Amino acid sequence: MIRKAVLPVAGLGTRFLPASKAIPKEMLTLVDKPVIQQVVEEAIAAGITEIILVTHGAKKAIEDHFDVHYELENELEQRGKTKLLKELRSILPPGIRVVSVRQGRALGLGHAILCAREVVGDEPFAVLLPDVLVDNFNQLKTDLAYMNQRFTETGLAQILVDAVPQERVDQYGIVALKEGAALAAGESKPMQAMIEKPAVDKAPSNLAIVGRYVLPPRIFELLAATQPGAGNEIQLTDALDALLQESGAEAYRMQGETYDCGSKLGYLHAILVHALRHPEVSGDFRKLINQLPEA
Repeated sequence: MIRKAVLPVAGLGTRFLPASKAIPKEMLTLVDKPVIQQVVEEAIAAGITEIILVTHGAKKAIEDHFDVHYELENELEQRGKTKLLKELRSILPPGIRVVSVRQGRALGLGHAILCAREVVGDEPFAVLLPDVLVDNFNQLKTDLAYMNQRFTETGLAQILVDAVPQERVDQYGIVALKEGAALAAGESKPMQAMIEKPAVDKAPSNLAIVGRYVLPPRIFELLAATQPGAGNEIQLTDALDALLQESGAEAYRMQGETYDCGSKLGYLHAILVHALRHPEVSGDFRKLINQLPEA
């Protein structure tokens, strides 16, 4: 059973400046819910009970969001706003724990995960990159839940992948499966290699790494031994490659949809989708879209 998830949230969010100057980009909202809350809900739906935020001092708003706000709760209770009070208290359900650790210097994703080592301990864990939303709307189980289940069965690291257009493979980390192997949605199969941003004509597949991982505790030792690479950063992919050579790893192909909320266009796409589902605004929002003049 995978109980813990690491969420690296220490990034500066430069692609969202000036909005992210004073507000963590993870706190930007999809209608009325911050992106980071969507990611935490995904983890909880997969059976995670402990969320480990790898953060820094400028991201205190994220920690506050998952803390109890007694004054606000009391005010809502006094005013009889029971629906809002229920929503506020559901941000962190009973039995779920949020822990924060600091990443003192920005030394890469691998370093961020290594910062969580003492809290994770000697057990497997999930990693969720909060820039990426994985949407499993109307599915019985989330992709992360299936990845957790597969890890429990095999003990092999699970890396979430999805197909991207062939002409865009040079923008992603791409996985190579065994020659001739096909990977259907909801399946896991052994990987042979991971190639970071391969040339379009040399990519072994069009299966791109999405931003969800289920990893054994051995990854911490490999990260600690990983030498800094580009930008003097410790790269997770280098440690994953070492793990792949040592004990193997599997690619799991997602069944849901993904939105890159680290980019402006991906974030707007996610807003559009969530607004069209929102019980309070969906109908009027759809009418508004239909009334927009053609550009």
